[in-house]
Amino acid sequence: MFSKGLHFMNYFTIMGWLGVVLFVVAYLLLSLEKLNAKKATYHWLNFLGALCLVLNAVSIKDNPTIVVNVIWGLIAIFTVFKNYKK
Repeated sequence: MFSKGLHFMNYFTIMGWLGVVLFVVAYLLLSLEKLNAKKATYHWLNFLGALCLVLNAVSIKDNPTIVVNVIWGLIAIFTVFKNYKK
């Protein structure tokens, strides 16, 4: 039984959970004022979280999740480069 549970956790599932953790950590640190939304770290966490969730969503053909996380990731990476040029 235990080995079946581990088999279910394929790489794409692990990537999905990693994406969730990255999003939650980014938001928690922002809410606790440990991160500033103008700093690259916050946006990199969001970009990496979105990337992980896109990989997971592609594997299960979840198109709405793909779209929202591609947009989320593009916003994050755009903000990193916009702030870098300042």
